[in-house]
Amino acid sequence: MRARNAQERRTALSSARLMLLFTPELCVGTDPRTRLATMLPLVDVVQIRIKPRATETVLPGTTSRQATAKETFEWALVALELSAELDEPPLLIVNDRVDVALALAKRGVDGVHLGRGDFPTTAARELLGPDALIGLSTHDVIQVAMAEEQDADYVGFGPIFATQTKGYERAIGPEAAWVASIGSGLPLFPIGGIDALNVNSLAEVGRAAISSALLGAENPVEVAAVLREALEGNR
Repeated sequence: MRARNAQERRTALSSARLMLLFTPELCVGTDPRTRLATMLPLVDVVQIRIKPRATETVLPGTTSRQATAKETFEWALVALELSAELDEPPLLIVNDRVDVALALAKRGVDGVHLGRGDFPTTAARELLGPDALIGLSTHDVIQVAMAEEQDADYVGFGPIFATQTKGYERAIGPEAAWVASIGSGLPLFPIGGIDALNVNSLAEVGRAAISSALLGAENPVEVAAVLREALEGNR
């Protein structure tokens, strides 16, 4: 798969509506590779998001555990292989692992997504260069505003609804996402507990990052269509 240049990546990001957070463990009742192959043509961005294991240590300079480079690398390769069969493959981001994003940049990985306690965005930019996409997790409007100063290309914002996927019991709500998106010059992807039943509350934002609602769906094609229709309704 040919690596996109900076303009192609940012053009695709600006029009992106639906991001898939791909975690193999959430593919309930189906083979993860098969589910990923099904989802790739239906979404605009795929983030490879491998769950860190409890035995993994906190890396120096961070405050959170990271998934192993090996697992992230292997699943990124699977996504690249499957994407090569598509005329218009989605953007491909890896979660946390700057090393994997760097190793696979020339093979088509478009960038990295970083949490608040992960690798610093400024250091990631120095390593990955100006062409790479860098996403940053945010939880309030102040963090969203700061993301632009931290050289991020987009932000994840949440949790919008309570979700067990990341252990969030308290949600900040869709109205907060709308306010944050209006004030931000960056694409903002609400995240957390979003599904086909509540996605309409994010129509004014026009974007969403989804995991369980797609990976565990009996009919992911139908669910993806419902999500996209809601997100594109006012755009």
